[in-house]
Amino acid sequence: FVMGNMLKSKKYILMELIIIAMIIPTIILSYRLANYVIPILWVISIYALIIYNQYHKKKKLLEILNFSAFTKYNVEKILVRWFFLTIVIYLITFYFYEDKLFSIQKQNPYFLLVILLVYPIFSALPQEFIFTTYFFSRYESIVPTKYQVIMSAIIFTYAHVLFINFIAPFLSIFGGIIFASTYKKTESLSLVTFEHALYGNSLFFMGLGYYFWGGSVT
Repeated sequence: FVMGNMLKSKKYILMELIIIAMIIPTIILSYRLANYVIPILWVISIYALIIYNQYHKKKKLLEILNFSAFTKYNVEKILVRWFFLTIVIYLITFYFYEDKLFSIQKQNPYFLLVILLVYPIFSALPQEFIFTTYFFSRYESIVPTKYQVIMSAIIFTYAHVLFINFIAPFLSIFGGIIFASTYKKTESLSLVTFEHALYGNSLFFMGLGYYFWGGSVT
C-alpha cells in the first residue's frame, strides 16, 4: 500500500520521467551504448508495463492495442500522409545522403527483409508504448493537456540524439509529433505502432535507417 502510494506520487512520477526522458538517453549517449538500445528499450517497456498495469488505467491488452481504431478514415489518412512524406524522405536521401540511397539493397537485400519484418515489433512497438500509451497515461498529472503532444515529441526526439548524428533527431521531432497526435486522437497502440513502422521501414528502405541504429555511431 505504501509502495503503491509512493509510485503514484507526483514526485516519483516526475523523477521517473526525468530518468526515462533525460538520464537514460544521456547515459547511452555518453557511454556510446547505442548498439544496446533495443534491449534497453525493452527493459524500460517491461518496467512501464508493470507500472501501467498495477497503478494506472487497468486496461486489458486488447483495449490497449485498440484494433477498432483501424477505421477506413484513420488508415487512409495515415497512408496518404505516409506516402507523401516517404517521397520527402527519398528526396532528402537523394540530395543530401546519396551514398546511403538504397545502400542495404545493394549490400545485403536479405538483411533489409529481416529489418522490415522485425522493426515493427522489436522497435516501433516498445517505443510507442513508452512514448504514447504510457506517457499519456502516466504523466497526465504533471504535463498539462495542451503540452502533452509536443512534450511526447521532444522526449521521443531526445531519445534519438544518442545516435550521434543530425538526421535522426531532426526527423524524429516530426515523427514524434505525428505519432503523439495519432495516439492522442485514437488511444490505439496498434494503430500508432503501425504508423511508426511505416515510417521506420521507409527510412531503412531508402537508406536513412543507417542513422537510426547503432551502426551509425562511430
